[in-house]
Amino acid sequence: MDFDVIRATLLAFIQGLTEFLPVSSSAHLILPSALFGWEDQGLGFDVAVHLGTLLAVILYFRRDIVAIFSGCIGQLIGRGANDSSRLGWQLLIATIPVIIVGFLAKDFVDEYLRTTWVIAAATIIFGALLWSADWKSTGHNSFKHMTWKTALFIGLAQIMALVPGTSRSGITMTAALFCNLDRESSSRFSFLLSIPVIAGAGLLLFLDLLQQPVVNWGELAYAMSVAGLIAFGSIHFFLTTIKNLGFMPFVIYRLILGAVLFLFFV
Repeated sequence: MDFDVIRATLLAFIQGLTEFLPVSSSAHLILPSALFGWEDQGLGFDVAVHLGTLLAVILYFRRDIVAIFSGCIGQLIGRGANDSSRLGWQLLIATIPVIIVGFLAKDFVDEYLRTTWVIAAATIIFGALLWSADWKSTGHNSFKHMTWKTALFIGLAQIMALVPGTSRSGITMTAALFCNLDRESSSRFSFLLSIPVIAGAGLLLFLDLLQQPVVNWGELAYAMSVAGLIAFGSIHFFLTTIKNLGFMPFVIYRLILGAVLFLFFV
């Protein structure tokens, strides 16, 4: 293969592992680049790992996705609403804010916010916010108790994920916990909400990729496979962990990671 296998493996592994954990993939991707002096992995690589993680979350929640689509289509043809259709519309409501703001603020984020200082600060601040939400949440509500207002609140919170270091999954789980959703429902809603977001981002990157004169398809296929396999395992690991330990291990990890970034890389 005409590419650096070690570099591709490590970066795809990191992306797959951290994409769905509430720990910020941006904060982790700084480390190997800073330690080894690696340049940006390139547009094609970004497309590949996004596609890999997207396929992983779709495969993991395939039954939920089929139920949501069936429920929404059934409601549209007059069969009435059910829990799955309501969840589908809530996911749509929660997706709209980040699409609008992301489109308008993309250049600002790229120019002013993609710095190590911002990533380190966001890693700590939003880690502490996750701890506060988990501590204060009564955790009595499930998907069945969600309203469109809850979905909109989570969607508005997701806008903060445009700030590197925030963690998209972390901020949406935090918002869901503040709405008193239980830990599993908060996490599953966050994972399902990631599908349109990752798909949209991946599509934009892919359109840019088509303009590239040379594409290493072997590297892309390899990175996609590694990121996808690791992401699938990461989702399962996370859902198992929060049942037994809650969010505190991830909060502590974020605080340590943020401190390391400030001490050695800012």
